Amino acid sequence: MRNSSIVPRSGLTLAAAALPLALAAVPAAAGPGISVSTTGSTVSVTTSSCTQINGSWGTASLLTSSQGSFAQGRQVTLSGTSTSQSAAWSNVTAGTYTVIVICSDGTTAGTQSVAVSPAPTPTRTASPSASPSRGVMGGVGGSSTDYGTVTLVAGGTLVGAGLLATAWYLRRRNKPYRL
Repeated sequence: MRNSSIVPRSGLTLAAAALPLALAAVPAAAGPGISVSTTGSTVSVTTSSCTQINGSWGTASLLTSSQGSFAQGRQVTLSGTSTSQSAAWSNVTAGTYTVIVICSDGTTAGTQSVAVSPAPTPTRTASPSASPSRGVMGGVGGSSTDYGTVTLVAGGTLVGAGLLATAWYLRRRNKPYRL
């Protein structure tokens, strides 16, 4: 008979089950104090980690994956108050970027990656003058004109006469000696 210890097994199973939960509980935030968001083609960053030195809060840089250093990206000066500083970049094309905030004292407030989605394609809307006033009157032969009773009776008479002529022709063809 095989003896196996249930306690170490259940401990490993419990640890393996708890690890994804622990990783999911950690916020995917950026660093010590930046928050990055996107709205359409605008990327914005907010922090409260920087202090003002000589009238400057610091700078924020938006880097593409091919840019390696802070100086190569699109730099923007932080603006704000002692409780919150922010910067924004507009007309950012779709892709993945890294946002880095450097305070005026030279410390890094944080770094975070952000993905910018492509802009949605504009939808076309029809102008009110392009559509008919009443639309097509379906069920009346697809016509949009009201012909009246006399025209409909005349058309019905022609269809009836055509049916009678067809029946008479087929009957005469089978037996040519009959009228």
